[in-house]
Amino acid sequence: MDEATLLWGLLYGSIGLGYFIYGKKQKKKVPLACGIALMVFPYAVTDVWVLAVAGVVLMTIPIVIRQ
Repeated sequence: MDEATLLWGLLYGSIGLGYFIYGKKQKKKVPLACGIALMVFPYAVTDVWVLAVAGVVLMTIPIVIRQ
């Protein structure tokens, strides 16, 4: 693991926590699920580019899918 992977994981984990809290308080399933995914997936992905692209995709899902 290098510094870039750790920093991207920290960034996406923080954004995921925000999505999780928002989804839980507003009782919305999509931001809640994306928040959990953003907090968990950096542990499984080791490639920096895949981590960055997957994080951006997970962050845009709640914007595209509005309930």
